[in-house]
Amino acid sequence: MFNEIDVATGEVKCGKYPMVLKSNAIGSCVVVVAYDKCLKVGGLAHIMLSGVSPEKKYEQRFKYAKDAIEELYFQLKEFGCVEGNIELCMVGGANVLQREGDTIGEDNISSVEKYLGQYNSKLQKKAVGGILRRTVCLKLNEGEVYYTEGDSIQNLLYKFN
Repeated sequence: MFNEIDVATGEVKCGKYPMVLKSNAIGSCVVVVAYDKCLKVGGLAHIMLSGVSPEKKYEQRFKYAKDAIEELYFQLKEFGCVEGNIELCMVGGANVLQREGDTIGEDNISSVEKYLGQYNSKLQKKAVGGILRRTVCLKLNEGEVYYTEGDSIQNLLYKFN
C-alpha cells in the first residue's frame, strides 16, 4: 500500500518509497520533481513565484523559487541524498488565464532554471509553458514521473533509471 502525499502551492515535501508525491492545479506555478534513484528518495517543490521571498513574507517563503529549491535540497540531504545523485524534472509555468502579456509562468520557469543551475543535478525532462493546467505525480518506488495537461489522462513524463 502506498502513502499518497499532496504537495500544495508553496509547499516542499520529500519522502522515501513506497510513497507517492503529487501536486494538482499547476497553472503558472512550477513544480520541481527531484529523485535519488540509489536511495529511492524524492521530493516536490510547488513554486508559485520567481525570485527570493521578502523578509516580511518569511512564513510564505517556499512559494518563492530560491527558497523552495534550497528547502528541497535541504530535505533531500536529510534523507542522505548526495547532490550529484539527484535528478530533476519540471512541470508547469503555463498561462492558463491566457492573458496577453502575462509572463508569470515564463518568469517562474526562468527563475527555477536559474536556481537549479546552482546545484550539481541534471534536469532530465520538463513539461512547461503553454496554456493548459497540469498535475504531476512522483512514484518513489518505481522512480516514475507522471503528469496531465488539461483534461488528459496521466502520461509518463520520465522514468529515472
